[in-house]
Amino acid sequence: MKIHLNNITIGGQTPFVLIAGPCVVENREITFETADAIKNICTKLNIDLIFKSSFKKANRTSLNSFTTIGVEEALKILDDIKKKFNLPIITDVHSAEDIRIAKEVADILQIPAFLSRQSDLLYAAGESGKIVNIKKGQFLSPEDMKFVAEKVEATGNKNIMLTERGTTFGYHNLVVDMRSLVIMKNLGYPVVMDATHSVQMPSNSNVTGGQPEFIFPLAKAAAAVGIDALFLEVHPNPEKALSDAGSQLKLDRLEKILITIKKIDEISKMS
Repeated sequence: MKIHLNNITIGGQTPFVLIAGPCVVENREITFETADAIKNICTKLNIDLIFKSSFKKANRTSLNSFTTIGVEEALKILDDIKKKFNLPIITDVHSAEDIRIAKEVADILQIPAFLSRQSDLLYAAGESGKIVNIKKGQFLSPEDMKFVAEKVEATGNKNIMLTERGTTFGYHNLVVDMRSLVIMKNLGYPVVMDATHSVQMPSNSNVTGGQPEFIFPLAKAAAAVGIDALFLEVHPNPEKALSDAGSQLKLDRLEKILITIKKIDEISKMS
């Protein structure tokens, strides 16, 4: 199945699309700096880009974890980026109320992994008429995503993408089974590899840690299997990021990674 968004096609044997940006909108400066840099790299490499950043983070490890600079302010920044850089926007939603306000800016609504079985949320996302990207819960098998996607389809909305982001492996680790990408693709939906959340080490003390040195290997492996989109959270200075500091990709590493991923993607899709 193919999904069409403006002049971007996601799915089939088309080249992979990049979904990238900082985990959360921290401020205007960092968000614009990151969007500008990623857009320039993707233009240079002829890669379609969908800009990702969350206007609010609801699933946090600690009571003291950063959530938002303010919903209205964050959404205004995303809207300004959409207009200035002519980029489609994807952002997380956690409730029907989030969908109501985010759909005015977002082109794609993203269902976080922890909420991937929340029926009311999936119905509301489907009814919005927007493309819906559902992250596979760490507790779900790839086969289970058939039933998750059917909840969105029940609203008449078939513009659905499914994202792999690792499966719980013990208490503080994730593992990626590359078979998952094939299984979910065979369900009839474009598949996305989230190579940054897949390197997380969940609930390590009062924060979520990560092993960013494995982002590139996982991305390369997924591209070789065959993906429709690559999801990367990217930050100019991940160590100082207000969310997912342990697993975001440093901005200055992005171009080198994408050059390799593009080559692998082209080979994997040769007929």
